[in-house]
Amino acid sequence: MSQESPATDRPLTTALAEAAATAGHAPSVHNTQPWQWRVLPEALELRMVRARQLSAADPEARLLVLSCGTALHHARVALAAEGWTPVVERLPDPGEPELLARLTGLRHTGSDAEAMRLVQCMRVRQTDRRPVSDEPVPAGAVEEIAGVVSAEGSRLEILDADQVLELAAAASRAGVVEAEDPETREELDYWTNRAGTGTGLPPEVLAEQAPQTTVPGRDFGRAGTLPVGPGHDRAAVYAVLHSDEDEPENWLRAGEALSAAWLTATRLGVSMVPLSGVVEVEATRQTLRQLLAGLGFPYLALRLGIVDPTHAGPPHTPRLTTEQVVDTSAVRGQHD
Repeated sequence: MSQESPATDRPLTTALAEAAATAGHAPSVHNTQPWQWRVLPEALELRMVRARQLSAADPEARLLVLSCGTALHHARVALAAEGWTPVVERLPDPGEPELLARLTGLRHTGSDAEAMRLVQCMRVRQTDRRPVSDEPVPAGAVEEIAGVVSAEGSRLEILDADQVLELAAAASRAGVVEAEDPETREELDYWTNRAGTGTGLPPEVLAEQAPQTTVPGRDFGRAGTLPVGPGHDRAAVYAVLHSDEDEPENWLRAGEALSAAWLTATRLGVSMVPLSGVVEVEATRQTLRQLLAGLGFPYLALRLGIVDPTHAGPPHTPRLTTEQVVDTSAVRGQHD
């Protein structure tokens, strides 16, 4: 017999299923949503879905696992908002590499007000690739965002002006390399032409023309319909998300850190845009390692900025249905 919440008398399995559904708001590379949840009587399992891996841009599955890490953190926060604290077992079964995490040993510890705020942020968080305003990002906000990254076991290296220029050159080189690779171009075309599937990047979230920025964003190979407007990234803060090691558990934790950073940034009114192209090309990924003085393994570059308040944000990217990503068959009918 499964536990029930003392606060609500709702079955634990209901809280687990709802947390998995809420995790569907998590960001993922090209909006691939490469995760699958399984609700058990007293646990929640997270698996990666290889069919939604970017085989050309991400052959080692680093970004796939990182994307699943964002969903894992979203689920943890959703449970905390309902008062549940789980034990997180990362990569619990060496014989099943697709099983990335198991949330188990759940205790009801009382709802967490900060987690409740972050759940609200999940619903409004978005990726706005347009230039940011000339308003500087408050130093305190940058420190708070870096702090939650550290709390999740990763690090955020804030780049100085010279390092930003190096990042810009690396991003430009990566763009050229990927544009010349037919498999990468085909993959981009696939994930930007997914209307009606619940995944991918629709034209409404892609810029109608390349924005004027120091650090170039990804060229998606097709123009979107999102107006760019004036502006630049002069006031933006650039950073590199990294870790000491380069193993699947580090990738997963980096995704959890990215989620924590992005939700915190959203709460603070700071726009965050991940730049993954520069880590998808081995040569430019090594350039980022040099920016870290060889002390860390880079997983993503990030742009932080304050959006122009006069611009309406882009629409949210589509999402798979809960039924497509959450398997409740192991507990279905338990409480009928």
